[in-house]
Amino acid sequence: MSADNCGGNASVPLRNLLNSIQCVRDRVRDGESNESDGAFNLSNFWDTLNQAVKAVSQEATKFSLAFSKPPLPSQQDGEKLAESILKSVLTLSTVYYWLPKSQGVSLRRQVRDATVQVLEGVMQLVEVILSSPLQSLTQEQLTSTGGVWSACDQFAQLPKDNKAAVLVVLSAQSGVVKDAIEEVEQALTESQDPFSDVLDDDQEEDEARDNQDMYWSEKDRRVIGPCQGLMKASAACLRKLMSAVKMHGDVSLPQNVAQLDDLADITKELSPGIDDLALCLYPPMDCQFLEQLNRNKLVVFVYSFPHELVLCPSRSSHVCGESDLTWVQFLDGAVDHNLQKARDLIQQDS
Repeated sequence: MSADNCGGNASVPLRNLLNSIQCVRDRVRDGESNESDGAFNLSNFWDTLNQAVKAVSQEATKFSLAFSKPPLPSQQDGEKLAESILKSVLTLSTVYYWLPKSQGVSLRRQVRDATVQVLEGVMQLVEVILSSPLQSLTQEQLTSTGGVWSACDQFAQLPKDNKAAVLVVLSAQSGVVKDAIEEVEQALTESQDPFSDVLDDDQEEDEARDNQDMYWSEKDRRVIGPCQGLMKASAACLRKLMSAVKMHGDVSLPQNVAQLDDLADITKELSPGIDDLALCLYPPMDCQFLEQLNRNKLVVFVYSFPHELVLCPSRSSHVCGESDLTWVQFLDGAVDHNLQKARDLIQQDS
């Protein structure tokens, strides 16, 4: 039997608990933080948050063990267990709300996402207990309990300030660009027909394939070259920005915290840009898209953002300065060269 279909009303407190945690999860996911009126002690916040996370993990373990074998807890005991785990969940969400946006939007987003993951892990555990046969500790219940532990353990890996949080964002974008570069390079080094393994190959060796638009021609490969150069320029740009943030990033002043958040938000435009560029390269190549390459988000980012970050007074940043002009000019030249080369090759083919 399960907690949901057992005799009496043992499932009632669990269903109420599930509904309550769902409401808390929704408020954390969609709500706003409390603004700090005075000085905010970030170190004290982390100490308190870690204690709250530890309490949720312990309560989830106790809760899971109570429903791991017959007999089921009585309705009264079930209510006490539900109240205890709900108290720990409410404490965690309350501590999260202490973190004001002034400490950094990037930091707060990552703490929010981690908090939501814990709450959803507890919700899943309660759902499993409500629906699983209560004959022994099921694998699903073990997995759900482990999921709560794993979500709680992630808090130890969270960035501790907005500078570190922005570096997490930059690193993720760098990974996306690196993967795209490697995928295109791998496709180029494999067979001339990258779709040969998924198409009908019951043809004689001397018979020409009837899928000429499904693999790259030599002209296509020449166009891909400068597009790869643009991808590599974006990777270089991200490496330089990450280095600049590591060296100069500051979170002691509100305007510097905001500048770091702006940097993180702008670099997020790279993911759709790199995806669009990579997809249009695969056969049949989208030459119409490539003709508008200068409008691609990746190109716009690499071509304009670092230059404005260093030289434009309205975008003056504490992260980059005139000493970074050399690498900005180098990137400008690389982007100009590859854009013009891609345009020339496309126009020749057309």
